[in-house]
Amino acid sequence: MAISGHGKSHSDFKVFQLCLFGQSRNASPPPSASAANNVHLSNEGSRSDGHQEGHSRKSASFRTVSSAARSLLPPRRRLCLDPSKYLYFPYVPGKQVRTAVRLKNTSKSPVAFKFQTTAPKSCYMRPPGGILAPGESLIAIVFKFVEQPEISEKIMDLKNKVKFKIMSLKVKDGVDYVPELFDEQKDQVAVERILRAVFRDPERPCPALEKMKRQLAEADAAVEARESRKKPPAETSPRVGGEGLVIDEWKVRRERYLARQVEAAAEST
Repeated sequence: MAISGHGKSHSDFKVFQLCLFGQSRNASPPPSASAANNVHLSNEGSRSDGHQEGHSRKSASFRTVSSAARSLLPPRRRLCLDPSKYLYFPYVPGKQVRTAVRLKNTSKSPVAFKFQTTAPKSCYMRPPGGILAPGESLIAIVFKFVEQPEISEKIMDLKNKVKFKIMSLKVKDGVDYVPELFDEQKDQVAVERILRAVFRDPERPCPALEKMKRQLAEADAAVEARESRKKPPAETSPRVGGEGLVIDEWKVRRERYLARQVEAAAEST
């Protein structure tokens, strides 16, 4: 009984080994380490490509938003104008009137400026353009001929008819002003302000007209100072002319000299 049980168990063990061998042949081999690494790298590459694509999309959208925001922001001014919205004129029909506007260069480089108007036949500016150094300012005088209004036209309606545009252009040191600068560098020209003409009754007190008068007085004083510097110095030497002033003076001196000689001779005797 013991012998038969031992032989039976030995045969069962062989059958069990054959079953394990068959299962091992039918089963697929496990993936190698290199294949696993390739799969991992491919997954990482796809994730990195997706990350880069998303980053580029975000950058493009950010640039679009920033450019749109910059376009909505007001442009950076090179000039500070006073007044900054309206040019106030005294209303005197049939007469030429004046007003003034102060321009100051608030940038760190020289700036050229230029005036334009919608009524060139009845308006002109002095100076019509120029170059301001950093921090430099001047007062420009604007002349306007006031036409007789129509019957149905009000004084307040005239303010929308005449406009003045002030343009600026950044230039280099030592550049002389010529109006053609604004045509040659159109892309760099900036419109600083568009001022509207407003008429006020000169007989009625108005803060705007009082300020305008002070600016005109300052501008006139500056023009006088410039003109006095341009005048040649006064002549101190005797003038030679048709009246013979130099010759007459020489005769007087000659007569005095001869008289002193006669007196000296008389005293010696």
